[in-house]
Parts: sequence; C-alpha cells; structure tokens
Amino acid sequence: MDQLRVGGSDREQQDPSAQEGRPASAPGISLVPELMEEAEVQAQLDDIDVDAPRVGIVMGSKSDMEKMEQAARELEDRGILHEMRVMSAHREPDVVAEYSKNARMRGLRVIIAGAGISAALPGAVAAHTDLPVIGVPLSGRLSAAGGLDAILSIVQMPPGVPVACVGLDNPRNAAILAAQILRA
Repeated sequence: MDQLRVGGSDREQQDPSAQEGRPASAPGISLVPELMEEAEVQAQLDDIDVDAPRVGIVMGSKSDMEKMEQAARELEDRGILHEMRVMSAHREPDVVAEYSKNARMRGLRVIIAGAGISAALPGAVAAHTDLPVIGVPLSGRLSAAGGLDAILSIVQMPPGVPVACVGLDNPRNAAILAAQILRA
C-alpha cells in the first residue's frame, strides 16, 4: 500500500483516512480507493450492463424519418436498443459535433446516419467520433441524378475519416450491418 507523505504525525502518513478526518481503519485497510488506470476504468464500465441505447440513428431532416424508421424496426426486431435524432450537419453543426463526441460515453457503439442531397451528416458525425459510422444515402425531390449526389458524398470520404455506406434508401441494411458490428 502506498503511504501518504503530506506531513503531520506518522499515524497520518500511514493512514490516509486519518489525514482526511475520517475514522481510522484497521491496520492495512484504507478507506480511500486506489487510483485506477483509464483502461481499467473503461474495462469496468464496458462490463456494466445498462439499458442504454447501443445504436444511434441520426438524420438530417424530419422528412427522412419515415425511411430511417426502417432501421429502427430492424434493430427492434433484433432486440437492439437504439435512439433516433434529427440534426442537420449544415444548420446545427455544433449539435452534431456534441452528439458525436459524447456518443461512446452514453453507451452507443455504432451510429447510423441518413442524409440526402449533399449528405454531409455521416461525414460530420465521423469527424467527431471514433465509433463506426454507417451512412445511408437518401433520395428525395431535391436529389441530383436520383440520389447519386448523396451516394458520392458518403462514399468519397477523405483518408482517416471512414464511413461505411449502404445502398440508396436502404436503412434496413445499415441496421443489419450495425448488428453485425455489435456482434464482432
């Protein structure tokens, strides 16, 4: 056991509880927890089974909700907890960044991001997290070439910012891929 070397009597140096004004413990027992390495803390947190969502489903617009609900239904059928949020990479970049940075801490292990037109959301999410991100290109009335713009925006990510990409308007495949990632 490490001894506290702050000052005071020998008793205080040997028993941290005396230094902190707590009742003295039995010899060799400290009421002060020992510091753990970050990896040890993370390992213990990973072992805790909580009812936190494991997959985040995000989309750039409320109009994408109907399509992205296919991913939610697939995850529900597989018994995988998830959450759904609407956030725009263009109109709410700070919200996207904050969501992505805190995703792992909140229990998420995979993020599915659906977006159309310029489809910046999957890349914006991936830029702020080390979690796997699955992009779902979505077509719509403003899409160019039937959704080709969204596909190219998701698959053409720069080196170091990976985003998996499923087929156009296929959030169900994204959910299946997320389930496979969770099992790996």
